[in-house]
Amino acid sequence: MTASQGSMITFKRPDGQELQGYLAKPAKAEGAPGIVVIQEWWGLNDQIRGVADRLARAGYVALVPDLYRGTMTVEEEEAHHLMTNLNFGDAATQDVRGAVQYLKQTCARVGVTGYCMGGALTLLTLSNVPEADAGVVWYGYPPLEYIDASKIKVPVQGHWGTQDTAFKIEGVDALEKKLVDAGVDVDFHRYLAHHAFANETAVGENRIAITQYDPVWAEHAWDRALTFFGRTLWSRQG
Repeated sequence: MTASQGSMITFKRPDGQELQGYLAKPAKAEGAPGIVVIQEWWGLNDQIRGVADRLARAGYVALVPDLYRGTMTVEEEEAHHLMTNLNFGDAATQDVRGAVQYLKQTCARVGVTGYCMGGALTLLTLSNVPEADAGVVWYGYPPLEYIDASKIKVPVQGHWGTQDTAFKIEGVDALEKKLVDAGVDVDFHRYLAHHAFANETAVGENRIAITQYDPVWAEHAWDRALTFFGRTLWSRQG
């Protein structure tokens, strides 16, 4: 096992309930910032563990909270069912906040990032979890009325596909305006790409109608995200 491969851990939510998550640590964990990674609607699968591993190789302590409590799927219908039954408010204010607080025990600064459903939860987290220091959103947002932009006090980066039919670019424009009007430090990037363009498993028979991996844009977006986290999470740690 390499230093960047993680393991399942148990941590506590603010309400005291226990939750499991996948924790990946860098080779040098001391002084490293943390990043909470929020899953797509498929669950805590190998792909999202790989995202945490990649962040660990880049020097971050990465934690993926298991929002579905051990359930995962490759079936679109079941994924929709699991997501629909998820209490987004509880997930953001308890599951994700608990993960942020867990990392804060050893990390001076902690970011949040999420994909699709996790992108929507990232935005809800940033307006409900004061311990978070920055956020990177990947092609997902909640109904805009659920976002209290006045409570987002940290920088936000976003990566969006102009061909995304699940989260239309017009909604992205409205989201960006709402955040900018509230004085949020916003860094949005738009790519000529479809939904889930950064998910390397969204290819061939594994992709669903709305998704399509794009390795070029994915790498470009990853570079931007790592640069953003480098600026926002390391800057005050000397």
